[in-house]
Amino acid sequence: MERIAVLLPCYNEEQTIGKVIDDFKKELPHASIYVYDNNSSDRTSEVASSHGAIVRKEWRQGKGNVVRSMFREIEADIYVMSDGDDTYPPEYVHDLIQPIRDKEANMTIGDRLSNGTYYSENKRQFHGFGNQLVKGLINRLYKSNITDIMTGYRAFDQLFVKSMPVMSSGFAIETEMSIHSLDKKFLIKEVPIDYRDRPEGSESKLNTFSDGIKVLRMIFTLFKEYKPFIFFSLWSLLAVLLGLAVGIPVITEFINTGFVSKVPSAILATGLMILGVLTFACGLILDVMTATYRKQYELELNHLYDRIRRTKHEQD
Repeated sequence: MERIAVLLPCYNEEQTIGKVIDDFKKELPHASIYVYDNNSSDRTSEVASSHGAIVRKEWRQGKGNVVRSMFREIEADIYVMSDGDDTYPPEYVHDLIQPIRDKEANMTIGDRLSNGTYYSENKRQFHGFGNQLVKGLINRLYKSNITDIMTGYRAFDQLFVKSMPVMSSGFAIETEMSIHSLDKKFLIKEVPIDYRDRPEGSESKLNTFSDGIKVLRMIFTLFKEYKPFIFFSLWSLLAVLLGLAVGIPVITEFINTGFVSKVPSAILATGLMILGVLTFACGLILDVMTATYRKQYELELNHLYDRIRRTKHEQD
């Protein structure tokens, strides 16, 4: 029998978690619903337990830490991740799951942006701008066309969940999953969904500016790790251009007079050019290392796929 796990990371969601659990139980009556309580100060755990969810604790604060524990501890064939704040309609879960069942995707994304409901429902300033900025950066970097990079409503197959190295600790987890799936060439499919804002009295845990900076920092870090040649080539180009800007007047003076009166400028230009060459060399070396890692990752992914397939065959 197909095992479906609904994953609900929660922090102070007493007001909404009961309804979310009931709605998912209605749509997926045979699924196991897991609520991971991330140090809530209200009755989130008690309400979730009373509505029939499997409740576990995650003591390390942050959504990324919760997802890391979920991916490690829960065994299923299909995973559905949503939020406990009742902003993602559970009735769309069938549309998310079907491409996973049909082997058309390793990860499906609940796209809130295509039909405009996110912009009409979300009353928080700059969130839409932040979504567009992050989406533009990642799509340009990977030549992709994902509409909603930061949505928290997703479905995964077991291969993706058990091979995803969760490194972020907070709300950058969705961005990390999107970049990881693009970089490792997992199959991705977007499913348009409606979005509804939090009910009255329920407060978002997101801080537009501080969490936005964390997401941009995550993109910067993953850019460096996943695309080192491009990353270091850009810094190398900057150093070389600055070196030329400082050095050309020195060279011109030497050609015209045979002397160099701007010694500090000559030293600075030489240092910048050397820095540019060294940075470019670092990019080349790290690019070779990244390519080797990708090959090793593919081999390990093949072994994991075979193990999952054998386990499923034995269960059947």
